[in-house]
Amino acid sequence: MQKNINIKNKRARFDYEILDTYTAGIVLGGTEIKSIRLGKASLSQSFCEFNDKAELFVINMQVDEYSHGGHYNHKPKAERKLLLNKRELKKLRREVTTSGLTIIPLNLFINERGLAKVNIGLAKGKKQYDKRETIKDRDNKRDLSRIKKSFNQ
Repeated sequence: MQKNINIKNKRARFDYEILDTYTAGIVLGGTEIKSIRLGKASLSQSFCEFNDKAELFVINMQVDEYSHGGHYNHKPKAERKLLLNKRELKKLRREVTTSGLTIIPLNLFINERGLAKVNIGLAKGKKQYDKRETIKDRDNKRDLSRIKKSFNQ
């Protein structure tokens, strides 16, 4: 078993401009946390959504079934409730409804007490030309670091 689990959503920062981040707890069953501790989870294609009771849920988060779970195993793509303060939930709901932003899970990790936490970000979708600019900047930085490295040697 791995010591520190940090499962990232690699597409989030490419597809979205992150405006604000929060750390939320997540409600999990017994086999779900065991599977996450083994690193068998994925955040790609996942997003967060409010229900009619103003509770925040993460949708499309893949947590693979636990190998020793038997008939007590969980559903891999079930909706999982996120735990935030009431004030933070109100602020997020207001931002999502008024300005058309979305909430994206950025990474899933296990804290020092052994609890699963999710970093979520209030995000604005990037346009295609913004994505091209991101790729261009990343390539330029990589080329510049290569030149610096060869110059120093």
